[in-house]
Amino acid sequence: MSRASFTSVLFTVASRRVRLFLGNRAISLPYFAMPLLFLALGGGGLSNLANVPAFDYPSGYTTFFFVYVLLQGSAFAGAAAGAAVASDFETGFVRRLLLAAPHPSSVVAGYILGSVVLALVLMFVLTVVGVAVGVAVEANVLEFAGLYGLALFLTVISALWATGFALRTRITRAQTSASMPIFLVLMLSPAFVTRALLSSWLRVAADYNPYTAILESSRSLISGEPDKIMLAYAIALGLVVAFSLWTLSGLRQALRST
Repeated sequence: MSRASFTSVLFTVASRRVRLFLGNRAISLPYFAMPLLFLALGGGGLSNLANVPAFDYPSGYTTFFFVYVLLQGSAFAGAAAGAAVASDFETGFVRRLLLAAPHPSSVVAGYILGSVVLALVLMFVLTVVGVAVGVAVEANVLEFAGLYGLALFLTVISALWATGFALRTRITRAQTSASMPIFLVLMLSPAFVTRALLSSWLRVAADYNPYTAILESSRSLISGEPDKIMLAYAIALGLVVAFSLWTLSGLRQALRST
């Protein structure tokens, strides 16, 4: 009965999250529009960066930048879970659900699962559009699944961070503050050029940025030349564990205030 209660709440919250997101264009459109605009930027003026000496990515700049856009989109799809939790706190929905659920953690897990489903939809759309505009997918099925796996890890990491933040603040307007660290971490990586072309403090920031290993491994996967995949997955798993603790402590705070 306990397991059934956990999974029933999990899937109920997740399905509600997906329905509300996809059914409201005002909410969902920015999450699709921004990555597509970034992808157009990478296939346009930024593609000239491929002519910079020492840019040695074998699959071309469009593919190089596509991976960044894919991971960025998946990360912000995860961050949307925090906004949903904060919004539902303001209406009182989450408070009632936390009190009624046998396992309050199943409520939080439902929001995160909903973000994973939304990220998969976004990633599929980006992949279709990317291939149409010239992204070279040289990966086999297993390598491409590995790329999607790393992207979904980022979704979960971002969702855990943003949800933990929302459980503490319980205010929708405050979620902009939760998105800013995600944006900074993504930007302080080899987003637009390879790491070898970064200089000064940007190179130092990229070297110590855990996201760099995930991004570079993802690029190696789509080009069919896997590199340091186990390291990328180990970093991603470690971040999931760390931010799970952050979210659970936020859940305890929210329950004390309910």
